[in-house]
Amino acid sequence: MKRFTTASATVAAAIVLAGCGSGTAPGTSGAATSAPAASARTPATSSAPAGHNSADTMFVQMMLPHHEQALEMSGIMLAKQDLDPQIKQLAEDITAAQGPEIEKMEGWLQGWGEAGTSGGHQMGGGHGMDGLVSTEDLDKLRAAQGSEAARLYLTHMTAHHEGAIKMAREEVSNGSNPEVVALAKEVVADQQAEIRKMKELLAGL
Repeated sequence: MKRFTTASATVAAAIVLAGCGSGTAPGTSGAATSAPAASARTPATSSAPAGHNSADTMFVQMMLPHHEQALEMSGIMLAKQDLDPQIKQLAEDITAAQGPEIEKMEGWLQGWGEAGTSGGHQMGGGHGMDGLVSTEDLDKLRAAQGSEAARLYLTHMTAHHEGAIKMAREEVSNGSNPEVVALAKEVVADQQAEIRKMKELLAGL
């Protein structure tokens, strides 16, 4: 009788476990189904708003064409013959600094699923990109030689940097993404130093 009771208990335990298993499986399955849904919602609800805000997006979208034009102007200068070594070094430094920054910003926009504005400088007012040089002034820079080219380059690039600094300061004040804010701070520090150098070079022309 004791043997029968033990066997019965074993069977009962197995039934209970089986019942728990069948009851848990849907629950587990449901948890497994809802977990991915929760993680899928995370990027939409926290990654986008918490990862970056509209100020971050605007800064990157505007700074991309701004940087591209700086590279364009520097490329124009580097293509000239008998370029002053100090001007050449400045143009090379700007290219070396802003080229990688363009790649970084393009990566951010892609990761955020935001549209970029690179490729066209969008001249004219209303875009908030202070310091951009007009097509006419770019043509004058291409045609100029010697000290006249240096003067145009330094004058335009100084104004260009001042516009970038203004946008960067707005990002520092209003942005939320730590990487973007850090880049904005670098822009302010680096381009302020370059402005001081360009003003010294202008004074010597």
